[in-house]
This record gives sequence, C-alpha cells and structure tokens, in this order.
Amino acid sequence: MDLVLGIDSSTTATKAIAWDREGRAVAEGRAALPLRDLGRGHLEQSVQDWWDSLRLALADLIRQVDPVRVAALGISNQRETVGFLDAAGEELRPAILWLDERCRPDIDLFGAKLAPARFREITGKTPDPTPAVFSLHWVMRCEPQHWRRLAHAVDVAGYLGWRLTGERVTSWGSADPHGVLDLAAKRYSPEILALLDLRAEQLYPAVRPGTPIGAVMPAAAEALGLRPGTLVVAGGGDGQASGLGTGTLGGGRAYLNLGTAAVSGVWGQEFATSHAFRTLSSLSGEGYIFELCLRTGAYLTDWSVRQLFGADPTADPAIYRRLEAEAAAVPPGADGLLLLPYWSGTMAPFWDPDARGAVVGLATGHGRAHYWRAMLEGIALDCAMGYGAIEAATGEPVTALLTIGGGAKSKLMRQIVADATGLPVQVSSTLEASCLGAGMLAASGAGWYASPAEASRAMQGAVVATTDPDPGRAGRYRDLLGIYAELYPALRTTFARLAAFRTGASP
Repeated sequence: MDLVLGIDSSTTATKAIAWDREGRAVAEGRAALPLRDLGRGHLEQSVQDWWDSLRLALADLIRQVDPVRVAALGISNQRETVGFLDAAGEELRPAILWLDERCRPDIDLFGAKLAPARFREITGKTPDPTPAVFSLHWVMRCEPQHWRRLAHAVDVAGYLGWRLTGERVTSWGSADPHGVLDLAAKRYSPEILALLDLRAEQLYPAVRPGTPIGAVMPAAAEALGLRPGTLVVAGGGDGQASGLGTGTLGGGRAYLNLGTAAVSGVWGQEFATSHAFRTLSSLSGEGYIFELCLRTGAYLTDWSVRQLFGADPTADPAIYRRLEAEAAAVPPGADGLLLLPYWSGTMAPFWDPDARGAVVGLATGHGRAHYWRAMLEGIALDCAMGYGAIEAATGEPVTALLTIGGGAKSKLMRQIVADATGLPVQVSSTLEASCLGAGMLAASGAGWYASPAEASRAMQGAVVATTDPDPGRAGRYRDLLGIYAELYPALRTTFARLAAFRTGASP
C-alpha cells in the first residue's frame, strides 16, 4: 500500500488523484458534478450526485492503478454547501449550494437575533449569503415541513464519508465554513444552535482533520472499485486543503488560488477576527487560516470571452493567448481604465451582496486589450487591498504568494499580481493543491507521517518559477490602489438603488 487518494469534491466536478509518499501524482480521475440553476439566485445539487460523481471519478482512476495499493483516502469538499437528510439518510430536499442567494433576507432576520459582531466573534465569519447557517435558517423559516423531519444537516465530505464507512463523522475543516461551529472552542455553538432550533446531534460530530473515521464498507468498495477496508480520514474544505497542499503554515507564505473564485489565505497560530477577512480552521489541526475571497476571479475571463467578445474558447482555445499578448502591450493602469470585479457581489472587506461589476474611465481610445488588462488588474488590486488588512489585524506578515489554479498559468496575471502586491509570486509544481491537501491528510491518518503538518512538509510540490515585482510598475500600482480602494465606497449607494430597482421596489 504505497499510495493515498486525495479527492476534491468541488462545485462542478470531482477530482481523484493518487499520490505517493513524496507527493507525486501517480494517476488521476475526473467526473462532472451537475448543478441545477433554478433562477433567482437559487442553485441546488442532489446528495446522490455527489456520490455518483465520486463513483465516476474513481472508476476513471482505478483503471490506472490497482486499488490494493491505496492505504487511505481523504476528501476536500466545496464549502458552505449543505444537504438535508431524514432519519434513514434519504434526501429531504436538494442540497443548497454556497453560491445560492435565497437566504439574503435571513441575514438580517438572523442578525436581529444575534449581532453580526457576536456572530463573527463565535464563527470567525461576517454575515453574508455564503455560510450555510443562513441557508439553514431559510429552510427552518420557509420549509417547516422539511425542518420538522430533518435528522442530519450535512457537509459534502461528511456525507461521502458516511456513504463510504457508515460512520457519521466530519471534521472541523468541513463543519467550520457552515457558520455553526464555535471556531476557537472547536464545538458547535449552543448559542447559534438555539437560534436555529437545531440540536447538536443533527450535525455530524466534528473531529480533528486527518483523524481516521472508518474503513470502506464492502458494499461501497464494490460500487466504487476500492479495496474493502481502505482507511477513510477526516478531510476539510477545499480552500483550507489548498493551504495545506501549498505548505501555507507560517513563514510569510500565502496561497492564492486563481480559480473560478480568487481565494487567498494566510496561516496564523492565534485566533483572530476582522471585518477585512474571514477566519477558518487550518487543516493542519493547529492554527487558523485568514482568508480573502473574490467570488468572480478567473470566472471573469471565460465570461468576458463568451459574453463580451463573442468567442467560444472551446473552438478557439488560442483566444486567451492572443488577449494576453494584446494586454501585455498596454501600460499599467490600462490607460486610465479601472474595473471593479464584483460581478457576484463582494465579500471582504465590504460584504455587500448587492455590489456589482463596474468599468470606469472608458474612452474612445480603449479596446479589448485595455479591458482585459483592467480586468486582471482589478482582481490583483482587490487581493492587494486584503493582504495589508490581514497583516494589520493579525501581525502575520505576507512575504510571498504561491499561486495555484488555472489563472496561475498566465504569465501576465502573475506579473500583474506581483507588481500590484509588491510580493514575489511563486508557481508550484502541483496546481491541484486541494487534492494534494486531502492526500496529505490521508497520509497522516495512515501513519505515514506524524501529523498533517509533517505530511505537508514532506509532500508539497516544489516552486518551479518565481515572478518578482518590478519596482517601477509597483510604484504605479500603489498609486492605482488608492484610487481602486475608493471605487466601491463611491458606488455603494448606486448599487443599493439598482438592487431595489431590479426587484421592482422604489430605488
């Protein structure tokens, strides 16, 4: 048994990668995960789809490796998505995704019972539509017939672990993003449970990440092609798994995942909270992750190509290279064009779901190259705004960024991030950091290493490239950051009036 499996059950796909003791990928399987967009900001999945996607991804992987070689598996999961099960483990209603916005009225309703500052003190989160606690409140309020029959509200990794082993257990790292866990105490908050009319036993017990939770049952092994008895360990949210996979465990390094969302995290030993970031548990089992999240990160590149430029990147994959070359010829600041990348609202530091994208400074001399550069700069400037806030609030310095995700492949994006933040931007040999983080937890649980942190040090990928900031351009971006930081506050009232107009209310 010389391999472990790292499984990443994300929003639209499941990835399964077999890793050896040095963190080298030996085989990989993938499968799509369907998502139902019901309109009006309602997005759902079936818990059965989580299982079916896992089955297909493992079938792809097991064709490449003998399952007898697999010692253990760990799961990283899409965060804040919550499923609803009855006493028999059957789905009461579809799971509500982290992207869902139906709970927006419940933020204020819940806030009338528990002040936002107190909620942040307990959970490390500032109220916004993302934490599942507000989706839970919506079901309690709007679907009492389901709420009365609710036996278990489950996260993705907890549900898959139960289907694999028969054990109802999850980890701190999967339970924490739901906004019900007392993060410092690592237990479900009685104060929040009481406001939801929810009992602690309706949530899976949360244990330290990397803890063995059970063995794959014979029926599950047959369905998935695994070896019966394969060890399953407690995993965690995909963002924190990226932190473990990149070795973000102090020393000034932050990870920056330039995926669909732009997510960045810094590790700290002591619990701290701020309006400027959200705090989550570290999958190392020690310390915390102070996280920034821009909902529309690299998502904007695909959206812009399709919706603005009328191109199909599937038919013309070279479109991205052409746009990057064109934008590279445009000077910093895109000749006075500035883009606010809040297509799906903003999280830290403004926490405004009504915020939207804005392109400011358009002139007749601007073209698609200026737009493309301004888009990349908007993402980078939003990150730069956050790192200073983390350092000021926690005392944790940020001295280097390790980039992962599809956006990390862009040389221009890496240079803009380096110049806008004034930090060296590194590229890891392993871009699938969430899968690797899950594999590290499996390796620790299997006894290969004494702790997840030790597994991280032994298995993390090498830095294969570094982009340093250019002093001249960095100075220009410092000036531009001052303008960028003023843009959302100047538009806040406009966004609120537009939101009221969209719903037919008086603006």
